[in-house]
Amino acid sequence: RVDEMIAHMKLVLAGVPLGNPGDASTRLINVIKSASIIAAEDSRRFQRLCQDLDVTPSAKTLSFFEGNEVERTAQLLDELKSGAEVLVVTDAGMPTVSDPGFKLVRDAIAAGIPVEVIPGPSAVTTALALSGLPTDRFTFEGFVPRSEGAREKFFESLKYEERTMIFFEAPHRILETLEVAIKYLGEDRSAALCREMTKTYEETIRGTIADLQKWANSKEVLGEITVVIGGAAAGNKDVTQREIIDRVRKLESVGMDRKEAISAVAKDLDIPKREVFDAMIAAKNSD
Repeated sequence: RVDEMIAHMKLVLAGVPLGNPGDASTRLINVIKSASIIAAEDSRRFQRLCQDLDVTPSAKTLSFFEGNEVERTAQLLDELKSGAEVLVVTDAGMPTVSDPGFKLVRDAIAAGIPVEVIPGPSAVTTALALSGLPTDRFTFEGFVPRSEGAREKFFESLKYEERTMIFFEAPHRILETLEVAIKYLGEDRSAALCREMTKTYEETIRGTIADLQKWANSKEVLGEITVVIGGAAAGNKDVTQREIIDRVRKLESVGMDRKEAISAVAKDLDIPKREVFDAMIAAKNSD
């Protein structure tokens, strides 16, 4: 009996279609049929997917979303330890990618429970391929922070990122996000906005961040959005630091003290004083 339980005990993460049910894999359909428990981000959306796939699960379906993730993780671990085959699915794409599941996977691995992934659609790689931007190196930054201050710090920290960057954003916040992106990354940075991927009204807008802002400002933006932004030019940070250092030293040469010079350069270049201060420390250490 115990051996039978161990044989069936398994945590399965499965990618589900972003929108088009035709993207569902045969393995996804089979595991929906075989799982003993299904943890779905939105049980109603999962039921609609099952209808589209013409499959009727016999498993108990539980909701598994951000609000109940801690409580549900403990419950699902107990079920797994009792020999259950637990399937985790999100509303779209791969579980654990800006969606619930990471804590469950981490704790299952720690408990020695087998974990299996059924590959499937991913908004991250789909948008990257659609964007036409470099794909050899990229970084996924998840959802852009909601608060103004956090959003500012978020983009400021990515100012010199040389890899292609991928973000998720809600339609009602996209304009604010593009405005802050322009402030820190520049309006001429190449970018793409992918909306409603694989769905009926799929749309990809390519150009500069300023072009995306103009597009978003011209209409009511709806649907699921993934933004892809090109990385900074190689060595851009070094060039900028040299410019900062030269500007500070020039002001010092005409009688301004270091503190005043740092403040003046920060204001002139519209960058934080800390960035100017760090550049001067780096210059001192390299002298």
